[in-house]
Amino acid sequence: MRVLVFQTAFLGDLILTSPLLKSLKKSLPEAKVDLVVRKGLEEVFRGAPFVDQIIPFDKKGVFKFARRLKERNYELVLSPHRSHRTALILFLAGIKERIGYDTAGFSFLYTQRVKYRMGKGVHEIDRLLELLKPLKGRFNLEIDGEPELPTSPREVEEAKEKFNLKGPYAVIAPGSAWPTKAWVPEGFAEVARFLKGVGLEAVLVGSKGDESYCSACQRLFPQVVNLCGKTTIRELFAVIKGAEVVVSNDSAPVHAAVSLKTPVVEVYGPTVPDFGFFPYRNGKWVELQGLSCRPCGIHGGKRCPEGHFKCMRELPPEKVIEAVKELLKI
Repeated sequence: MRVLVFQTAFLGDLILTSPLLKSLKKSLPEAKVDLVVRKGLEEVFRGAPFVDQIIPFDKKGVFKFARRLKERNYELVLSPHRSHRTALILFLAGIKERIGYDTAGFSFLYTQRVKYRMGKGVHEIDRLLELLKPLKGRFNLEIDGEPELPTSPREVEEAKEKFNLKGPYAVIAPGSAWPTKAWVPEGFAEVARFLKGVGLEAVLVGSKGDESYCSACQRLFPQVVNLCGKTTIRELFAVIKGAEVVVSNDSAPVHAAVSLKTPVVEVYGPTVPDFGFFPYRNGKWVELQGLSCRPCGIHGGKRCPEGHFKCMRELPPEKVIEAVKELLKI
């Protein structure tokens, strides 16, 4: 049996797909489980025992990509990705059983639709695992809800050596694809100053697109180690794995830290934990409560709709530092 999971969303969304993939592999041990990812994210699950083949898609050539999938003769596909394009591709690929969410674009093209739940305490991982519900009764489902990234001790040591991380350190991820989801650099700089004071090197991480955020933090506290734009995805995971704690906006490093069993503090602004992307296991989150304008969008945005950006500007560094202290038990 050939099974496909289609997830071409952002890095954080892909990381959170690991429990679904693991559960599929355990429930259908004889099946080949393949994964479609956004082009550029092929390395995320490289070497993972729960994925047989990783297929990149650059979101171009819908008909050509559908034909390519059709040639593979998949019998079943699960689609965490809720776009119109995805539903159309899977329909055109002629996959007999297509499971997706009821809120997906062109959801009528799925043969079975699962309710997309939101609310207090419902995590994205829980939602993803619910895509398995239509298989109950036909297969002996074995659910593995533990997120995982295949990062080896050797990769951690090689990253530490490459980036000269000789002592204990903490990771700070100040960037975001959505400007309003980024806490102010003054806040991250204060956290870095605190970390340095308790004997931890403060290491900034992010993609090339995050360089402005990391540079702003470094200008305010020059003693940081700035690795922004310098790591591959796998090196980023290795650096996070080796850290004592991670401090990040509502973004992919949070889910990487959880998957790698590194304590993490997540900073919320325009988004809220009820959207389901809070630290699933080993973490805490910090938010400025009492603002009637929160949340202002599922993803955040380019600018504050109210023009004041209070959710981030007025969030005191002391609240974040307190959460870090609790995780580090100091």
